[in-house]
Amino acid sequence: MSDIEIVRVGPEAAAAVLRVVHEAFAARPPLDPPAAALTETVESMAERLRPHGGLLACLDGEPVGTLVLDPVGNTMYLRRFGVVPAAQGHGIAGRLIDAVVDHAEGYEDLTVVAREELPATIRFWDRQGFREINRRSPLVEMRRPLRTAVFHVHTADAMHVLGASLAKQLRPGDLVVLSGELGAGKTTFTQGIGVGLGVRGQVTSPTFVIARVHPSLVDGPDLVHVDAYRLGTMAELDDLDLDADLDHAVTVVEWGEGLAEGLTDSRLEVRIVRSQADEADPDAELDPRRVEITPVGPRWHALSFRGLG
Repeated sequence: MSDIEIVRVGPEAAAAVLRVVHEAFAARPPLDPPAAALTETVESMAERLRPHGGLLACLDGEPVGTLVLDPVGNTMYLRRFGVVPAAQGHGIAGRLIDAVVDHAEGYEDLTVVAREELPATIRFWDRQGFREINRRSPLVEMRRPLRTAVFHVHTADAMHVLGASLAKQLRPGDLVVLSGELGAGKTTFTQGIGVGLGVRGQVTSPTFVIARVHPSLVDGPDLVHVDAYRLGTMAELDDLDLDADLDHAVTVVEWGEGLAEGLTDSRLEVRIVRSQADEADPDAELDPRRVEITPVGPRWHALSFRGLG
């Protein structure tokens, strides 16, 4: 098994960082104008690294991936992000992003700038939970809340397991706001939460009853399962009189984005997105999902995503 090590580096590692950047960017399709990264020198890279440093990923001791940290206001920009072609497929890019989270405490989000001529690169950042916030051709700026955790789920059973494992960290009063297209897996995820909480009754889509309460069988919180698909305003959600249950139950609101946030000052926002299994094979049967979990508010300051799924 290959050994991957990611370390924080400064200007003393400029030569190693530069080698990775040049090799990674040179392997990309030609761009007009060319990528500015290809004009970097050891001296200019040292100046980039001097203020806040960067990360260097080594595979079996050989530098193969890197990025430069560039905080601007409350966001941490990731500059000169690259993995050499020979080391791709080892999960190094994802490991680098995970490592940034450990080195960006105090910042609200992560931001990258990609080239619109490189759709595969944009898809990579999208799969990592980044969303386009600005486009000035040929540059696309993408941002991800710092504490968003991204899980790649390939089966309904795995979605169920992810919900059940999340339930172990839920307590009375918690609110989970679920979003995603029809058939994305929101109800399957909620079924997993119900199993993890140990509640009574089969959790099904509450489309026709809007809200359903599943009492606990294990002296824990009840599960209140709400479908807000046919609710148009916060006032209509208030009319369900959920407040009486919120303090003593875990409340899961499907289609709740833009409606349920006012129920409490803390919540988990869970977004489920379909992703193509294999873009080279449109007939592939695998239909994976990307599950993005973002904690909002003081309740979740101590949330650990380790071990979920």
